[in-house]
Amino acid sequence: MTELLDVFARRVREPDFVAASAQKFLELGRRAGRFPVATAWRDGTTAEIDVWCSNDYLGMGQHPAVLAATKQAVDEFGAGAGGSRYIAGTNRYHMLLERELAELHGKESALLFSSGYMANDGSLTVLAGQAADCLVFSDELNHASIIDGLRHSGAQKHVFRHNDTGHLEQLLANADPDRPKLIVIESVYSMTGDIAPLAEIARLAERYRAMTFLDEVHAVGMYGPQGAGIAARDGLADRFTVVMGTLAKGFGTTGGYIAGPTAVVEAVSAFARPFIFTTALPPAVAAGALAAVRHLRTSEVERDRLKENARVLHQQLRAAGIPFLSDHTHIVSVLVGSDSACRELAALLLDRHGIYIQAIAGPSIPAGHEILRIAPDATHTPDEVRSLAAILDGLWKELGLPFSPR
Repeated sequence: MTELLDVFARRVREPDFVAASAQKFLELGRRAGRFPVATAWRDGTTAEIDVWCSNDYLGMGQHPAVLAATKQAVDEFGAGAGGSRYIAGTNRYHMLLERELAELHGKESALLFSSGYMANDGSLTVLAGQAADCLVFSDELNHASIIDGLRHSGAQKHVFRHNDTGHLEQLLANADPDRPKLIVIESVYSMTGDIAPLAEIARLAERYRAMTFLDEVHAVGMYGPQGAGIAARDGLADRFTVVMGTLAKGFGTTGGYIAGPTAVVEAVSAFARPFIFTTALPPAVAAGALAAVRHLRTSEVERDRLKENARVLHQQLRAAGIPFLSDHTHIVSVLVGSDSACRELAALLLDRHGIYIQAIAGPSIPAGHEILRIAPDATHTPDEVRSLAAILDGLWKELGLPFSPR
């Protein structure tokens, strides 16, 4: 065994590695036409389960228009793109989708990436790194992809307390007024389910002449006119320079994108390594995503169902006294606060009731803040939501977990 292999052989036996790797993959086959039902393969057996933690919030991954567009594109163009966007990989569906996304957000241009992670990493590396002496202001709960992009940029960064605009203004006021500035936030935070104070952040950006980068990954498709996100819902879309979104959640496929001024988008396309040096999205994926975006620009049905299911779950949990972090969005994070209890609760839900909700622990969230991240989606019914809450209430009592004060 080489020295490096020996290092890893020892590493996998260390306590922190064992704890980090305790999260196991659950092999699932989501059933088109039957979401949220899925087949789970476990220990050589199969069983049907209900998925309550999917990011396919609106069920667009099974929408007939999306499936038809995907199949047609496969028949027309084959399985893969055949290259990077700059070398033989740009298909007409990439261009159509980029134009559609730019229109959705009211921006001049848009650019596709193979994942949302790559969109944040590549874009922020360029936007914070190309401007000499850029100073970045980043919310402390920003996603790992944002953190990595800013790290790769080499720019100086100030981290402000989560959604604390007073702290952000203090940092901005103390900065050199002549330095280029970039404020980076999310609209909906993926683990807490709360919403950034966008109006105040836009005001501060204008006052201190800062460019803004708004990650709307957990909002596009679900909120705002035509599913354009929280900034659009609040009438603030034109006050944010760059919007970043995903195709992998509300739009039900995969991929990421940015939308913004043409000069910014062209700079990212010219210098972002995750864009330049990777194979383009398969044309069929772009075609399916295009169908999803177009559908959700004209349909409120899915958004209304999602909103009602989230409302019912908030109400039921509040009535039961089960603590959760935010009632602002469809992301309902039940606060367990113990790694072992969180895993036990998730296991009981799955083994006894066929309900799959992933226990979330480090490194996604700090120790002592472990959660069950519940995501009721548009394919559930309000009665199913009520049933889930009742089951959760019974298990909560069985495990002796603390209730919220009423």
